[in-house]
Amino acid sequence: MASMRDIKRRKSSIQGTQQITKAMKLVSTVKLQRARAEAESSKAYFDCMYETVNHILSRVGNLEHRYLTPGKARKKAVIVITSNRGLAGGYNSSVVKLVTQNSEWTPEDLKIYAIGNKGRDALQRGGYHVEALDSRIMEEPAYGDAMKLAGRLLEEFSKEEIGEIYLAYTSFKNTVSHEPVLRRLLPVERNLDARNRVESKDPLMNFEPRESQALDLIIPKYVTSLIYGALVEAAASENGARMQAMDNATNNAEDMINDLAIKYNRARQGSITQELTEIIGGAEALQI
Repeated sequence: MASMRDIKRRKSSIQGTQQITKAMKLVSTVKLQRARAEAESSKAYFDCMYETVNHILSRVGNLEHRYLTPGKARKKAVIVITSNRGLAGGYNSSVVKLVTQNSEWTPEDLKIYAIGNKGRDALQRGGYHVEALDSRIMEEPAYGDAMKLAGRLLEEFSKEEIGEIYLAYTSFKNTVSHEPVLRRLLPVERNLDARNRVESKDPLMNFEPRESQALDLIIPKYVTSLIYGALVEAAASENGARMQAMDNATNNAEDMINDLAIKYNRARQGSITQELTEIIGGAEALQI
């Protein structure tokens, strides 16, 4: 059995850790409120953009366009959005698994565009090639950053350096619910359900300017919007996951402190009992 001094030292150490986890929980709560407001305020626009593009594609027939067909290049670009810091439960590992556990891919097929240090580190350990890293974006996601990244990827896609573009991130549902998502950006996925809902009597959509010119304008905005929407949702999810992790850590520390308090009291009671036994034994020895 541990001594009273060891128990007291361990209890003091856990109390110090608990103060840190409490502080981190409060910080994450404040950041979550701001990130959640940003995600919720922008979600309507990005959802509308996604539905609009699918609505258009469901009414253009079998249109041939460079953004609608896979490129000839074997390489696929994957934007992996994780955090720069840990202590967020399974937040980072869930996103990394979207890439590493995809049976249709091999590390040689992919060019990773990492946003966040944790994803970069995990994928490099797994043998994946990280083409680019920008850890700064996750500190304060901005639309300009999404536009810059989208422009680079669209240029590589047009030059046939990559054949497909994917996005791996964590979708923010609510404070306690976050879902890892893998979405293909290019070639644009056509929503079959939306297409099936279009009745045969509905006329096909006419474009002014031509279809190819219209898609040249709208698809880059569509890709940029989805990237930025993923950034703000990932930021909210990260802070929500960290808040939960720190709350669990704080509660576990409290349980450990209570358990150590019981052990300390038992050790103290045993020490007092032993001292009384020794005193009584000494007194009886003197009487003899």
